[in-house]
Amino acid sequence: MDQIQHNFVDIRGLKLHIAEIGTGDKVVVFLHGFPEIWYSWRQQMIAVANAGYRALAPDFRGYGLSEVPSEPEKATYRDLIDDLLAILDSFGISKAILIAKDFGVRPANHFALLHPDRVSGVITIGVPFSPPSHIMISQGQLPEGFYISRWQKPGRAEADFGRLEVRTVVRNIYILFSKSDIPIAEENKEIMDLVDPSTPLPSWFTEEDLLVYASLYEKSGFRTPLQVPYRTLREELSVTNEKVLAPVLLIMGEKDYVLKFPGMQKYIRSDKMKEYVPDLEMIFLPEGSHFAQEQFPEKVNQLITKFLSEHV
Repeated sequence: MDQIQHNFVDIRGLKLHIAEIGTGDKVVVFLHGFPEIWYSWRQQMIAVANAGYRALAPDFRGYGLSEVPSEPEKATYRDLIDDLLAILDSFGISKAILIAKDFGVRPANHFALLHPDRVSGVITIGVPFSPPSHIMISQGQLPEGFYISRWQKPGRAEADFGRLEVRTVVRNIYILFSKSDIPIAEENKEIMDLVDPSTPLPSWFTEEDLLVYASLYEKSGFRTPLQVPYRTLREELSVTNEKVLAPVLLIMGEKDYVLKFPGMQKYIRSDKMKEYVPDLEMIFLPEGSHFAQEQFPEKVNQLITKFLSEHV
């Protein structure tokens, strides 16, 4: 970890934190999800650097060590896409492989649609490609207590999280998201109430890891993370091209709760996705959760470096 460097770069009016390791013109950019930050990619960054690639992992605006926008409630997915373009330009990178997890998959895929000449390939973990015209989860498909529905309501998550220390909020989300069931609260309960305080952390997630995440969410707060992804899921991105022509690898854990979203299994396991991503490879990890890259770093690192060797 000591060999990973930390840069702070002025990007579109904000100072963004970008972790970096490795050298050369073969570049990999890692895009995190929630409740993650650049740190969730630490083991993959070292692996690709050792394989001869240059790795960058930004904290999205309002996350981790990156500056929080003056009005977090106005942050958008389009901001993340435009930030990524500005990052590549700032570092003089003409083309890169994008590796994304969770909600980071959306800006990665849309970037590949909008700027195909800047993308050599895409690897996504935990979330498949979804065309801009298609909303994967529609209102009414899941109960009112569905965590995304709850967190989309201004003030609801703020009140829920505000009862607890930041460390406990991050801990609870990691526990919930590492399970195979969709987090859904009863009508008179909140999402944080789904976790018994005595529940241990996942075996692959240490107290030291929790401290890193908690310290950075104490800095950034949750205002931007609640806005993007949850409160901007229906944002129109004005993308007319819906086909990713770059090679794509989807890594899914068989025990990822996302597979239980209505219609998700059918969409992923059918040929439907190949209509939008014709050069698609899918790998399923039998015991994998939503945090596959942290749970099984060696296996995921092998899949990533194999993909890079074949497509860069």
